[in-house]
Amino acid sequence: MPATTPSSDHVRLLVKVARMYHERGIRQPEIAAALNISQPRVSRLLKEAVDRGVVRTIVVSPDGVHAELEDALVGKYGLRDATVVEVEGTGSQVIPALAAATATYLDATLTGGDVIGVSSWSATLLESVNVMRAKTSSVAQEVVQIMGGSGSPEVQLHATRLTGRLAELTGARPVFAPSAALVGSRELRDLLSQEPAMADAMRTWSRMTLALLGIGTLEPSTLLRRSGNAITPEDQETLKELGAVGDVCARYFDIAGNPVDAPFNDRLIGIAPDELRAVERRVGVAGGLEKVDAIRGAVRGEWINILITDVDVARELLAA
Repeated sequence: MPATTPSSDHVRLLVKVARMYHERGIRQPEIAAALNISQPRVSRLLKEAVDRGVVRTIVVSPDGVHAELEDALVGKYGLRDATVVEVEGTGSQVIPALAAATATYLDATLTGGDVIGVSSWSATLLESVNVMRAKTSSVAQEVVQIMGGSGSPEVQLHATRLTGRLAELTGARPVFAPSAALVGSRELRDLLSQEPAMADAMRTWSRMTLALLGIGTLEPSTLLRRSGNAITPEDQETLKELGAVGDVCARYFDIAGNPVDAPFNDRLIGIAPDELRAVERRVGVAGGLEKVDAIRGAVRGEWINILITDVDVARELLAA
């Protein structure tokens, strides 16, 4: 704030110029002509009006935009970014709004050269690519699966369709992971990981700049139930005893985000936790109050650093 105290005449002119510009929408050259002063002086008066607090700028979020919740999530959990959307209903009913927000995020932030990893189990991510607009030029180099399929051929087809469609939309090369996510033994995992196509996908993981991630709970999703859910009820019970609340890419963690030593970890074909956390942008897409604990663990453990979720979940995350 300027140190000198202005005269009443100067303040009167200051307020007049500010009201003409901010309230009546009169352009600076027109203000200068109307008041018979120079345009540079008009500019200086407008700046002074801000400095002296005569003009105060506020941003009013329209209905459906939750910038304060987003900022609070970023501040509390150390996220890189957050998007909070309005949803209607619960469970799978939250998918359309989350999918639209994810498509919008990708449309705005993919500018070229990205290597995108996809956790291919998420119905929300599949819906996102269904509503995403194709880019007129290439905005990504590669789109790669970061875990295999699981269970029935239907689920493997889902994973392949998601990867292929996102690659098509972004002008990228698709890199598929042609293996089940969970196999019968550690030895089989090691053998399959050496197959040329699978090895190609795994090499791509170290080049990823963006990971699109679903966040799961201990309760299998509809998609996994249809697949026969490769994680047995006995394994689910063990996960509960270990304190697991959710997973990213079938890597389970507790409420604090710490990884749990699941009995099948050495049989998984998918990205390792340390390799995932090395990815610059890790976008978690999940909503519905039934997923609050899983989402909380995911952000606390830095499994994700960008969150796309709904209003109710955001408020629960901030309330605790």
